[in-house]
Amino acid sequence: MGLTAEPVDERVMRLALAEARTCLEHGDVPIGAAVTRGDDVLAAVGNRRELDGDPTAHAEILALRAASAALGSWRLDGCTLTVTLEPCAMCAGAAVLARLDRVVFGAADPKAGFAGSLGNLLEDPRLNHAVASTGGVLADECGDLLRAFFRDRR
Repeated sequence: MGLTAEPVDERVMRLALAEARTCLEHGDVPIGAAVTRGDDVLAAVGNRRELDGDPTAHAEILALRAASAALGSWRLDGCTLTVTLEPCAMCAGAAVLARLDRVVFGAADPKAGFAGSLGNLLEDPRLNHAVASTGGVLADECGDLLRAFFRDRR
């Protein structure tokens, strides 16, 4: 997993953070994601598990679905998924299955993250595709949003 962010990574992460903040309006955990190909934003969404009553409505899954619809293909070669929190096993697996080039994430998730914390599905050599990853992009800002959300719930 790489730790060096590019200026474009920070710009797209700010878009993902804006999407994460919209989750607060409907009581979802504030996680946002965006899928880009080059300079084109194909999708930008926030979590919708509570809103949709769907355990799979993570921001990453919704962003991958929207990007696939925009491109007319499930293969997202050349695309980058940017997300405010390290992807869980489901979302990391979906990134591999979508054939993404990269995943960029903000805050690490030591309890559920599968892009380096608990394991790394993105770069597992046993799988038929590997996805490069960069973690820690605007990590403090991403983490602060999540900590505030859970602090307010207690």
